Amino acid sequence: MAVRGGHWGAGGGASKGGETMKGVILAAGYGTRFLPGSKTIPKEMFPLIDTPAIDLIVKEMTDAGIRDILIVTSRRKKPLEDYFDREVELEYTFTDEGVEEKLKLIEPMDVNLFFLRQKRMAGTGDALLLVEAFVADSPFVVAYPDDVQIQGPSLSAQMIELHHRTGCIVLAGEEVPQGDISRFGVMATTRRNGVEYVTAMVEKPKTGTEPSRLVGLGRYLYTQDLFGALRETYPRHPISREFTQTDAINYLAAQNKVVVHRIAGQLLDVGTPQGYLRAFIEYGLSRSEFRDDLLKFMRHVLTREGGK
Repeated sequence: MAVRGGHWGAGGGASKGGETMKGVILAAGYGTRFLPGSKTIPKEMFPLIDTPAIDLIVKEMTDAGIRDILIVTSRRKKPLEDYFDREVELEYTFTDEGVEEKLKLIEPMDVNLFFLRQKRMAGTGDALLLVEAFVADSPFVVAYPDDVQIQGPSLSAQMIELHHRTGCIVLAGEEVPQGDISRFGVMATTRRNGVEYVTAMVEKPKTGTEPSRLVGLGRYLYTQDLFGALRETYPRHPISREFTQTDAINYLAAQNKVVVHRIAGQLLDVGTPQGYLRAFIEYGLSRSEFRDDLLKFMRHVLTREGGK
């Protein structure tokens, strides 16, 4: 169910001991890496074959039991609302034609979706401050649409389980043994009692200055501590750059409130054209109805290109 207005509901979701978990997806960005296509089509709606990237993120959250999800958008992102809404004309057409399989493809998800516009692109810290009224007293999973999961147990569920064990904020991380990691947030960590605590996060470090090879991915599980940390660190951020969440994470890490979950399963980066192309292929290989034909085509291309 897509909800454009009204009050935030009490809702339901992943819970333990009465604790309700909510979801937030930050989707207000311009997507300039994908121009000219993203001029009129939100990059979150770019499909992996037949499934928009944001659909996979919502599914990951619902698989974790989350039932209330807020999508932070901007003026140019109305197609996101339309996608998650009912398509009445198609429903009537498919019903008249008796094509049940097509009706199932457009059936709305069993989730309460809310939409909130970020009126100025002032950074992720600014966007997160906007969601405080929505999450109320609940912890919440935050997802960037640049990273989608196609295999393995729900990443959101994995992070919720670690939060339940520790009571801490949880960041998703992955060890990258080689290659350039200067476009990521990179974490320094220490292990205590079988849990890996974040001691610092360095945003987009220069090559050779990284504190580790453990990069942060586009998933975060926050508690209410985040909002106080954002307000505390806001006055310190340089006016020349956007207000991000990194300073708040470091503020809370200094209080031993941040842990990292090393992901299990496959997360694909669709935030760059190169990553999107690779993700498209990987997603095709994960689908049994496309796999054989795609492998055949790939072998043909490799043979052709190898002859040059």
